[in-house]
Amino acid sequence: MIIGRFPHALASPLRAHRPTPPRLSRTPPGGRGLGRLHLQAEGTRRRCRASVSSAPAAARMEMDPSEVKGLYAQVEPYDTGFLKVSDVHTIYYEQSGNPQGHPVVFLHGGPGAGTSPGNRRFFDPEFYRIVLFDQRGAGRSTPHACLEQNTTWDLVADIEKLREHLDIPEWQVFGGSWGSTLALAYSQTHPDKVTGIVLRGIFLLRKKELDWFYEGGAAAIFPDAWEPFRDFIPEEERNCFIAAYSKRLTSSDPTVQIEAAKRWTMWEMMTAHLIQNNDNIKRGEDDKFSLAFARIENHYFVNKGFLPSDSYLLDNVDKIRHIKAFIVQGRYDVCCPMMCAWDLHKAWPEAEFKVVPDAGHSANEVGIAAELRSATEKLRDMLRK
Repeated sequence: MIIGRFPHALASPLRAHRPTPPRLSRTPPGGRGLGRLHLQAEGTRRRCRASVSSAPAAARMEMDPSEVKGLYAQVEPYDTGFLKVSDVHTIYYEQSGNPQGHPVVFLHGGPGAGTSPGNRRFFDPEFYRIVLFDQRGAGRSTPHACLEQNTTWDLVADIEKLREHLDIPEWQVFGGSWGSTLALAYSQTHPDKVTGIVLRGIFLLRKKELDWFYEGGAAAIFPDAWEPFRDFIPEEERNCFIAAYSKRLTSSDPTVQIEAAKRWTMWEMMTAHLIQNNDNIKRGEDDKFSLAFARIENHYFVNKGFLPSDSYLLDNVDKIRHIKAFIVQGRYDVCCPMMCAWDLHKAWPEAEFKVVPDAGHSANEVGIAAELRSATEKLRDMLRK
């Protein structure tokens, strides 16, 4: 079901360690000039009760490369709309670039961060049909910050509903941070619909990753950012910060929700860059953005990502091994430490793997942004052959 679809005029407008690459093949193009590149060789439900119910301004989180040099010029959507995906949720989506181009879907981080206009800039707008959407409860999707019917598998199903709604036979998948988690889950569920994969800041949602960031590991590097996050929780509840914050982010007291959300969000904003970015940190002060970001992110983490096992995404790599893929990782990523990308690389050596030596987590750090653009261009050039 479509709610409020509005067409718009289209605005005018880096090396990896990898094994010897197998031969590439491409299936005959179909639909809107499509071709797939191959390599030969339910969980806990909660009420939609948030203390701020209106949708936030454009959700920006770490993936807002509007000011990053070396990316493509900004383009405006030629189509925006809302798609009702359940009896509770309606998601916002947009399309930009070439309406007849090769489709690519951008999966934002968080979960709960939403998309921003700068996310379009990783893709050649003359070649790609660029699809962005805000996941359940995030950005312009409604209801805002809602946790009910909001799981990894709900989002995987939403991606398929959106693909079918837009009459796209198959598409390229691009995601960073939580977006890499969702990209893997979706691609492993629907490998026949995926023509290529670009991943950044790998997050496999394993216990050791959550413990590193939320139970004191990363605090050794950012103690100044950690202490306000820690001190909001009474000492007797500090055996599990994720659970303690969950209690407060779902509190019936709006003041408690907001304060918990800002503390949770600020911790991530202050650790997302190799060199702290003041503009990014200020985003953690936005009540509306923080509420969706913190509530949804914590909801997923307290439920272990709704994944069947701790190593689920690694265990299912065989389902996507044949798909051409790129992994981009900042060496000094504190949010999603390099052990995650390294483990994925070892399980999936066929994917091109690039470590950016002077970067942290954020996609808008210069070296990471350059590698992400390079990956989308490599896939573009392969499809053109």
